[in-house]
Amino acid sequence: MAKTYSCNTGTIAPYTPTPENPWDDAKIKHLYRRLAYGASVHEIETAKSKSPTQLVDELIDAAVAQTNTPAPEWGYWTDADYGIADEDALREAKELRKNEGFLMAAKDLLKNGLHGRLTFFWLNHFVTIYNEYDCPAYMYQYYIKLQEHAIGNFKEFTREIGITPAMLAFLNNFENTKKRPNENYARELFELFTLGEDIGYTQEDIEETSRALTGYNKRDVDCGPISFDPETFDTGTKTIFGKTGAWGYDDVIEILFEERRDEIAELICAKLYRYFVNPEQDADIIVQMKKTFLDNEFNIAPVVRQLFKSEHFFDTNTHGVIIKSPYDVTIQFLHETGLTYEESLLERLQSMNFTLSQSFFNPVDVAGWQRNRKWLNTNTLPARWFFLEELLWRIWGEEDTLLNRENGYNKETYRDFIIALVGATEKDVDVITKKTIDFFMPKELASPMDYDTAVEVFKGEFADNYFEPGPPEWDLTFDEVPDQVRRLLRHIVEMPEFQLK
Repeated sequence: MAKTYSCNTGTIAPYTPTPENPWDDAKIKHLYRRLAYGASVHEIETAKSKSPTQLVDELIDAAVAQTNTPAPEWGYWTDADYGIADEDALREAKELRKNEGFLMAAKDLLKNGLHGRLTFFWLNHFVTIYNEYDCPAYMYQYYIKLQEHAIGNFKEFTREIGITPAMLAFLNNFENTKKRPNENYARELFELFTLGEDIGYTQEDIEETSRALTGYNKRDVDCGPISFDPETFDTGTKTIFGKTGAWGYDDVIEILFEERRDEIAELICAKLYRYFVNPEQDADIIVQMKKTFLDNEFNIAPVVRQLFKSEHFFDTNTHGVIIKSPYDVTIQFLHETGLTYEESLLERLQSMNFTLSQSFFNPVDVAGWQRNRKWLNTNTLPARWFFLEELLWRIWGEEDTLLNRENGYNKETYRDFIIALVGATEKDVDVITKKTIDFFMPKELASPMDYDTAVEVFKGEFADNYFEPGPPEWDLTFDEVPDQVRRLLRHIVEMPEFQLK
């Protein structure tokens, strides 16, 4: 693998703080933005008392211990279980459950830390597309399989994800029989999931593997379980990667992970690196990740533990080199601010992110979202600004006569945020503004003028003498403060640096 250019000079050795390279807010926020969806003010303060190694271990241990999201009522329903004969009504009922599933996953991102982040990472690796199989139960069963193996063993992950109903339906292995072989899943198993395009396999390997993957064709009712049918399985001899036998599904996995160990480790470690560290991969670091992955028989936890503790990961040249995804922009903003909101906001957030080109369980194609620079263009960047402004207004609380709510009924949550961040007694608007901006940015702004502009936004209509010693002396108890904070946040989310993590 050719070494690509990167400014990161850190090694894979554990990061040890020094006076010249201290353990500070910037590194803590970097860790949380990459491993989770940001951190609240309280989480950052708590993290300061822990060493980098201790904090990373805690985040990874929590991910390892995380349990699956409990099944909703419809988690294993077939179409018959809906009890609806009319096709249009059934379609509407399934659409409602699908949306509940999307909301369930969004909540998990907010609360599940690294486990939520890894689950979403694998959703974009072992891709299925909901619109292609149209079954809420299949979606849930696929989702919990991602959760179950998110930081487990990649070999077992590969084995089990391939026979989830969502994957069998999406990549056509449900249609793969001894009389009518379908190569689709065999091809993507090699090209996208384990080896990489045109790496370590031939067309003959695909054809023979597709024969070995036959048999998963038994389903008694639409949206029902899919099981193995020996009558549709090809019992003949197959040759895969030079190994000959009457191979079946489990044999394919065993042969693949025995004969193509290095290629699998290369693909997965490089993908983890590009996602969590830098889009420009470092060959030397990936070589060392591969060794750890192989030495631990494809277990994911030791690899990410090594990577996230490393001085390479914490190198400040790595900060702010990844463009946020739509879910980074929206979910991370809610988590970091801790602003109070109603569940309907998360429901609206789903449609926002769909417009921004990211919809849960519906990546653009089988190769998934390509991330980073692909997220931004002349349409999606203004849309991000617009949706975040809408988000800020929805949190503010618009007037609702039916619920007897006045405009701004939730505005005090903005005051709560700023007091938690800067302290209740802080009166220096320059300090308040800079602390707020720096809280959201991976690095300090390059130009002091940008901070000065933000100060004027925060001051709003107040005369300058309000912010000088002596009466009338402004402070964070003023009635106008929530609106000042909202306007400052609106200004911050439109800064170019806000799009980076």
